[in-house]
Amino acid sequence: MPADTQRPVNAYTIRPATVADSDLLVSFTLSEALDSERRALIRAELERGVAGAFQTPSKARYWVAESGGRVVGCASIVTEWSNFRGGDYWWIQSLYIVPAHRGTGLVDVMLQHLVQEAQAGGALDLRLYGYNTNARALRAYERFGFREAPYLILTKAVVGE
Repeated sequence: MPADTQRPVNAYTIRPATVADSDLLVSFTLSEALDSERRALIRAELERGVAGAFQTPSKARYWVAESGGRVVGCASIVTEWSNFRGGDYWWIQSLYIVPAHRGTGLVDVMLQHLVQEAQAGGALDLRLYGYNTNARALRAYERFGFREAPYLILTKAVVGE
C-alpha cells in the first residue's frame, strides 16, 4: 500500500482559497474534468470562471486542502435559491484531490468541512451531481451519506445557437 494511503486525516487543513490560488484552482479543475468526464476544458474560459468567482463572491466559493504546506485538493460551491423552501441549496460544483492523496480520507475531511460551512451559512441542503461513469467518486459520496435525488438533470446549449 502506498505511504500516502497511511496519512492521518489530521494531516490536512482546509482553508478558504484566495486569488493567489487561482492558477492552481484552474489546473486542478482542468485535471478534474479529464479525470471525471474525459473532457478537455478551455483554459481561458476556466480562468475567466475562477476569476469571476473571486470578483463576485456570491457566484462561488472555493476552499483548498493543504498537507505539509502544499495544496493537495480543492472544492467549490455555488448556491441555488429555492422558492419552494425559501432558502439556498448549496451545490458542490467542483471537488478535486491530487492523485497521491486519493484514498487517504481527504475526501471525507473536505466534505465534512463543506457540511460545516453549509450549516453555518444556513443552507437547506448540500447537493452535488456526479458524472455517471465516475464510479470511485460516486462511491465516496455515497459512503459519506449522499443519496440519489429523484431529479433528472436536463440541459440545452444556448451558446452558439
